[in-house]
Amino acid sequence: MKKIDKLVLTSFMGPFLLTFSVVIFIFLLQFILNYFEDLVGKGLGFFTYVELLSYFSIILIPVALPLAVLLSSLITFGNLGEHYELTAIKSSGVSLLRVLRPIFILTLFIAFGDMYFSDKILPKVSIKAFRLLYDIKTKKASLNLKEGSFYNDLPGFSIKVNKKFPDHQTLKELIIYDHSKNNGNTDVTLADSGKMYTLFKDNYLILELFNGCIYQEQYDNQGTGVDKYIRNRFKQSKIVFNLSSFSLGKTPEELFSSSKVMKTVSQLSDTVKAMKKEAVNLQKNILVTANQFYSFHQKKDLKSKTILFKSTYIDSIIKRKKNIYESINIYNRAAGQAKSMKDHLRVNGEQINAVISQSRDYEVERWKRYTDAVACLVMFFIGAPLGAIIKKGGLGMPVLVSILFFIFYYVLTSNGTKLANEGYVNMIVGNWLSNAVLFVIGIFFLVKAKDDSRLLEADVYRIAFDKFKKRFFPEKKKVVLL
Repeated sequence: MKKIDKLVLTSFMGPFLLTFSVVIFIFLLQFILNYFEDLVGKGLGFFTYVELLSYFSIILIPVALPLAVLLSSLITFGNLGEHYELTAIKSSGVSLLRVLRPIFILTLFIAFGDMYFSDKILPKVSIKAFRLLYDIKTKKASLNLKEGSFYNDLPGFSIKVNKKFPDHQTLKELIIYDHSKNNGNTDVTLADSGKMYTLFKDNYLILELFNGCIYQEQYDNQGTGVDKYIRNRFKQSKIVFNLSSFSLGKTPEELFSSSKVMKTVSQLSDTVKAMKKEAVNLQKNILVTANQFYSFHQKKDLKSKTILFKSTYIDSIIKRKKNIYESINIYNRAAGQAKSMKDHLRVNGEQINAVISQSRDYEVERWKRYTDAVACLVMFFIGAPLGAIIKKGGLGMPVLVSILFFIFYYVLTSNGTKLANEGYVNMIVGNWLSNAVLFVIGIFFLVKAKDDSRLLEADVYRIAFDKFKKRFFPEKKKVVLL
């Protein structure tokens, strides 16, 4: 490795690692904000949060890599240009393309690594991540009795505590409604004080009550009215609650394996082929199942190349029968058959469209595994020459330019995949639109940077505007009268 390669690579690796970490953190923060209500108040342990965030940090790697490459390449060549190192390298006879070569090779490895990661590792991590997220979302909030308000998350019970002592176990003045029999507020327990604790690894809650009374209303056999009132006083009583619904369960990973994110590229290809074959079979079955709605059928004779009409009976209307009631009956039957055929086509058409739409969705995901990797190279072709043109390092101008280009890339990607998913454009065109447009822009910047263009300097446009102004709006010569 030559000194120039070592200089460029060391200048690139620092900003790349920094920007990659920052981008992962920003996307991870967005994820936390989206699922904030599902994550808090569940009584989850510290390691559960660490596991969840670690999984989603890995999932965000393919999304963060293109932006990190764009930003780091902009910063690297902006710093080299700002400190005149790039000028010194060029003056020694080294071309800009030679300076870009080491980082291009590194970006090429990053792109291939991204492609391998998205195909082999990402599906496995996605299954574990979304399974854990689903378990957290379906888990009930942790048991938290608040003073002066009813707690209704225990199945079949409603509990109110007027005072809760700092030890979080001793309670004062309790009201407990038992709704487990679905008889309304007919079973009420009042207690002067109480104590709560858990047993068997927090699977059961024991509520120990002191100095209270149980009030019950019992209905007669017909259930039309109250038969008798029961009141039982106690000095000590215990109620056991099952807390299995508050524990974090483990959903089988097989339930998530059918999702498109959980499949490899080969599995996505097989799924797309199977869905397309299913859509073709459904279209063929329409003709077979539609026979019941027709009295006349068209059948093509392959040998004579003529159309034969096959029917079970001759329409009486064509025969012009004089029986008007029979004609009306035939008209009604024909209208009913037409309506049935219309419903038949509508139902089957919706089913076929659903299968085709799902196959397109899977195909978009398959192409996404390649386009995200190629986007790293495209972002390098934009960032490196643009940094050489701007000649500004740091996190000021490069961050602003990177955000603008990434937004442009995101908008093109979203609209292209949407058009491809809806069938308005070819699947290849829709998925590769953003990379193709940005690659052309990158080549344009590369040519300008190679020619030492002052494309983004304000003086260039100020001088051009002054020339335009002088040409089309010349100043009038002043005549001085003596």
